[in-house]
Amino acid sequence: MATMTAPSAPPPLHLVLGDEELLVERAVRDIVDAARAADPEVEVRRLRAAEVTPAELATVLSPSLFAEARVIVLEAAHEAGKDASAAVLDHATAPGEGVTVAVLHAGGPRNKALADALRKAGAQVARCGKLRPDERADFVRAEVRRTRGKITPDAVGVLLESVGTELRDLASAAAQLVADTGGAIDADAVRRYYRGRAEASGFAVADKVVAGDRAGALEALRWALVLGVPPVLVADALADAVRTLAKVGGAGRGDPNRLAGALGMPPWKIRKAQSQVRGWHPDGLVAATAAAAEVNADVKGAAPDVGYALERAVLRMCAAREIRG
Repeated sequence: MATMTAPSAPPPLHLVLGDEELLVERAVRDIVDAARAADPEVEVRRLRAAEVTPAELATVLSPSLFAEARVIVLEAAHEAGKDASAAVLDHATAPGEGVTVAVLHAGGPRNKALADALRKAGAQVARCGKLRPDERADFVRAEVRRTRGKITPDAVGVLLESVGTELRDLASAAAQLVADTGGAIDADAVRRYYRGRAEASGFAVADKVVAGDRAGALEALRWALVLGVPPVLVADALADAVRTLAKVGGAGRGDPNRLAGALGMPPWKIRKAQSQVRGWHPDGLVAATAAAAEVNADVKGAAPDVGYALERAVLRMCAAREIRG
């Protein structure tokens, strides 16, 4: 008769590096789940690294009298000052028996020394940074696989355009589509379930602008705002559209699959931009880029009426498409 082996406790020190909220949450959950598998009674405590005192750290990271298991999550380590960082490094790198420490650091240059020191001390690193456009396509495919589904390559692109770039929304959409389709997702299924959302998205506005459809772009913009699409997402979509056209146009004609790595975007997006950029003169792209940059500042506080600012940007960008040198 085979004997059952008890699950082993997780490594004592973890560094969760990055600021993509969904990935950070999942990394912490995985650490806690591993600790609970080893001891269902494990205690979980969350503390802000910048606020906890050395004495508090020493207390929570020392072994308890009754050897109770604990997971200590130290949040926002990038905000910790010199003394707090030294305390985290002193205590977190050698926690007491049964204690697991997860240090959350947003990445980037701020307090990078602490992250580097934790890594050198042997922390198990979970990278949770923002994903590049091509990585978001991989994320969608992985989410579909997580829920035991399959998705066609063109459906991935349609889903990204329909839902947007927020990982939480993409994960939810992937799970919903798998449930509603029986696990086989194609482009038609995505369009069917997300048609209303796609028509109201910032990407729909950007597509109309790129095509030079002034009336259609204004209508899509008004519907997007009526249905509650945040203005900043519309502005981001406009900026992304002209930035994509400029990058793809500058790369010249070529196989989208070969260009994907160099341009940092998925082949489907390059293929689409290659067909769109033919209608644009370089001077028009310069003018449209300037309009997109201005409206991005407007929706983030520079303009008193963001709706008007977006409408003006749409008109300027549609006019830019008519420039012929």
